[in-house]
Amino acid sequence: MWSNTILRRVIHPGRAFFSHREYSSKIFVSRLSFYTTDDELRNTFSQFGQIKEDIMAARLIRDPRTNRPKGYGFVEYSTDAEAEKAIKSMDGKIYGGRLIFVEHAKSESTGET
Repeated sequence: MWSNTILRRVIHPGRAFFSHREYSSKIFVSRLSFYTTDDELRNTFSQFGQIKEDIMAARLIRDPRTNRPKGYGFVEYSTDAEAEKAIKSMDGKIYGGRLIFVEHAKSESTGET
């Protein structure tokens, strides 16, 4: 009887062990060289799919005071599958002489991916 009580507390049948994530078509690229340009970022990641036409779809984040790149940026694809392809292809690769990391961008509203 006591083991049954412990199991119910440890393994609650109503709780899921895995959470469902909805992936977006926007990716986050970090550890970029400070000499990388917006055009280089767009050209490199366009080989994995159609980047949205918006000028902000492939952009580096810049320091507002100096206008120099901070070493990370975002790329937004037309489909989730293209974003996934870019992540699998570029995450942990050397780009511009640096090891870069690529992952799904977190949404602004919830902080979740």
